[in-house]
Amino acid sequence: AAFPSVPQRWALLALSACSSLCCLCCLLGLLVAIGLTLGNQGRVLLAPCSIANAALAPVSRECPFDPTRVYVSAPWAGM
Repeated sequence: AAFPSVPQRWALLALSACSSLCCLCCLLGLLVAIGLTLGNQGRVLLAPCSIANAALAPVSRECPFDPTRVYVSAPWAGM
């Protein structure tokens, strides 16, 4: 079995380090988002929705977050 050359090993190490750093940043962002959401009990998610139309809030264009909607992005779903 042939081993990769030294430049290939350094390139693989650099790509691996960048990938790991990116993964850690995403995980940190996710943990912060979950922490903030749990900390304010989700009130900020529905803050742009007016209280006057709370019943229509999920279908309103003024409410960016709809907890009842199923978001599908698969190509076979016709989107």
